[in-house]
Amino acid sequence: MAAYLTVLTTTDTAEKARALAASAVEAGVAACAQIDGPITSVYRWEGAVRTDDEWRVLYKTTADRYPELEAHIRQAHDYDTPEIIATPVTHGSPAYLAWVGEETARG
Repeated sequence: MAAYLTVLTTTDTAEKARALAASAVEAGVAACAQIDGPITSVYRWEGAVRTDDEWRVLYKTTADRYPELEAHIRQAHDYDTPEIIATPVTHGSPAYLAWVGEETARG
């Protein structure tokens, strides 16, 4: 069985989140992407603590496609340092995971 991942990024508008989600699915590096938001992010950037609204994009992919998904997010994202965090899927519906694998298969 292939290894599966969820991959997280955030951005500052709903429109950018939709574009990031759609472009990754269209490119075949994610089977689907879900958008949550707005969420409130509190973080330190350039020496100051900031609070901003962001939209979270959660991608479903395989470990084999992670390098291409990460490269896609970096290329498509407008943040200097976009959040890109991958979490392994340890359990899941076999039919759903098979679908993720089919949708992200090269070729």
